[in-house]
Amino acid sequence: MKHIITLSFLAILLASCNGDKKNTVEKVLEKNNLEDIRTKRAALVADQDAIHSKIKLLDDRIKTLDTTQNIPLITTIIAKEEIFNHVLELQGNVTTKNLLTITPEFSGILTNVYVTEGQRVSKGQILAKIDDGGLSQQLAQYKIQANLAKTTFERQERLWNQKIGSEIQFLQAKSSYEAQQQAINQIQQQLNKTTVRAPFSGTIDDVITEKGSVVGAGQTPLMQIVNLSNMYIETDVPESYVADVVKGKNVMVEFPVLGKTIDTKIRQAGDIINPANRTFKVEIDVPNKDKSIKPNLTARLKINDYTNTKAILVPQSIISENAEGEQYVYVVKNKKDNDEGVVSKVIIKTGRTQGDVIEVLSNIENGAELIKEGARSVKDGQTVKVIKY
Repeated sequence: MKHIITLSFLAILLASCNGDKKNTVEKVLEKNNLEDIRTKRAALVADQDAIHSKIKLLDDRIKTLDTTQNIPLITTIIAKEEIFNHVLELQGNVTTKNLLTITPEFSGILTNVYVTEGQRVSKGQILAKIDDGGLSQQLAQYKIQANLAKTTFERQERLWNQKIGSEIQFLQAKSSYEAQQQAINQIQQQLNKTTVRAPFSGTIDDVITEKGSVVGAGQTPLMQIVNLSNMYIETDVPESYVADVVKGKNVMVEFPVLGKTIDTKIRQAGDIINPANRTFKVEIDVPNKDKSIKPNLTARLKINDYTNTKAILVPQSIISENAEGEQYVYVVKNKKDNDEGVVSKVIIKTGRTQGDVIEVLSNIENGAELIKEGARSVKDGQTVKVIKY
């Protein structure tokens, strides 16, 4: 600061001298006399030497009186214990196990469609009907035959119990009756397949095939049903996080398209590492009461994979590294009332990073004063002065 005052004084003095002699110099130049010009120049050089001598005297006295002129000025931060929640940022897609394209189990003509798009349905509700191709008539015939077989069997059974008739007649009647029952069950199972029912409760998202169309078993898509209540996000996590990303971990989910953020948890973490990309799958619950979240929606995930309740966090910019690869910071110690202290170089070990801060794992205690601005220009053992904004 005193250097600045000295230079300011010199500038004012020179300006004053130049102002006083301006006319004289101009007059000398107007005369255009070589001897006068040389004489004037010599006088000005003498004045300049005199001023420099006075400035040197002032500088020498400043060095004697100002003991702080060579002390570097730095700023500091105080290390404080705080909660550190490290997050792993990933991307995933919303999906649901209750999203299904329904296909028929029976081939034939689609005789009826009982639902429309957007309609809510319950599990087991009839959605459509397929022509049974005469199975109903066959079932009626089999039931008549079964009734006759039952009557015959019951009579043979009563006779056999009375020791009347042969055993072979009794067994034949029994076999015929059981065969008729089996045939009825098989036809009934086939008839049940002509009725299309909802596999779960949900909403009919799309009716694909219209009434009157010929449909094939397991081939023709009839309609699409979805339940938005049981949604989840599936994503791949690098294998290096297999010990940290586990069931129950907190997750913050952001849906950029919706401008919506929710807090949830991991509901399942896979136990198998995919050898192709060295990742494992996790599923994350998605509460969806308002039904605004749709399948295949893109989501940004922040998974809390690590927590330290007493972490020391410092800006990464204040950390340096020596030739041996060791990381270090500068700490101000023995600070006096005038904010002067001594620089101490401290070797540290660091942990995880988050944004522009990093976790310090060793050698920095709670309350330590670390050099922030000026850390690159100080040395171990040097005296510095801490300035405050």
